[in-house]
Amino acid sequence: MRADPRLSIIIPTRDEASCIARLLGDLAPLRAMGHELILVDGGSADDTAGIAAPLVDRVIHAERGRAVQMNAGARLATGDILWFLHADTRVPPGAAQRLIDSCIDGGSVWGRFDLHLSGTRPILRVVSAMMNLRSRLTGVATGDQGIFVVREQFVSAGGFPAIPLMEDIALSKVLRRVARPACIRQPRLQTSSRRWERHGVMRTIALMWRLRLAYALGVPPHELARHYQ
Repeated sequence: MRADPRLSIIIPTRDEASCIARLLGDLAPLRAMGHELILVDGGSADDTAGIAAPLVDRVIHAERGRAVQMNAGARLATGDILWFLHADTRVPPGAAQRLIDSCIDGGSVWGRFDLHLSGTRPILRVVSAMMNLRSRLTGVATGDQGIFVVREQFVSAGGFPAIPLMEDIALSKVLRRVARPACIRQPRLQTSSRRWERHGVMRTIALMWRLRLAYALGVPPHELARHYQ
């Protein structure tokens, strides 16, 4: 990899008009430095694509589904490192440089960030810590942790499996056979706690663990997706 690798930041969206401008504002300095921003919209009924258009290098449209959308963005990406971010993520200053340093100085081919949930309830701090610990112990990353991967390695892995749920876990397991992920502790990404707040913290935890267990036991992702929705 060259000494000054270029990032391609790929953001899958669907009806994210309420939050997309905040993320793109965080990423504006990176775009000014020459890194690439690609937004892949999966059929938004709101003005997500219109809001994003002047703030990114490319807006493309793809069939609904994070795996399909992220793969579509990756196919058009020109950067050395692919960085996949959810629309409700907030990226602090310095995060991109830590990512780049991890790949150059640390020799990482893929990795993710520690995260913290945006809400103020103390239980959410516990949830964030447990998510980060679980990922560190298992070598499996989730999409809200800002997965990044050297482009050649992503291609070799076959990209995200075209499944409606658990695509991040499936890709992590493929990449884990090549190398353990870089687990960047600081700065942490912030991800919205809206799902936890809306459905209840304990109920959301129980749902996610049921889905993970079912996936590990071989339940097809399309069946899991029905329960998730």
